[in-house]
Amino acid sequence: MFFRALLAFLMVPVIVTGVVPFMLSQYDPFQGQTNLSGLFIISFGLLILLWCVRDFYVAGKGTLAPWDPPKKLVTIGLYKYVRNPMYIGVLFILSGWVITTGSPFIFGFTVALFTAFYFRVKMHEEPWAEQMFGAEWLNYKNNVPSWLPQTKGYCPNES
Repeated sequence: MFFRALLAFLMVPVIVTGVVPFMLSQYDPFQGQTNLSGLFIISFGLLILLWCVRDFYVAGKGTLAPWDPPKKLVTIGLYKYVRNPMYIGVLFILSGWVITTGSPFIFGFTVALFTAFYFRVKMHEEPWAEQMFGAEWLNYKNNVPSWLPQTKGYCPNES
């Protein structure tokens, strides 16, 4: 299962947060001046992403890949504070690319990707989670915000 998780990580986030922004920055005639402070934001986003991938693998017994989703509802780590921390990590990485390169192409890609994430969550992932995890998911959904983290961590026994 570790190799499935590694393959999923290499196929999805590495392409979305590394290959695509790099290629866009190479062919962007409007690119601004390089600003290395964006590397801090990229690193922060990568840390979030790796933490979430680990939680999917360890607690959820699955991967981030749609073809091998978690078998258990993940409510530990960052998932205690917000329902979509993996997507938030990806958005931090892409925002770091925007700051580092000054590329309006990468900015547009980031906005388009967030829009796609939002609709994917609402139209596919949340209905799937409700079907898969039932009342456990509904309790989690009613107590944990979707995109903006809360300060108090989710505790299923307190709800």
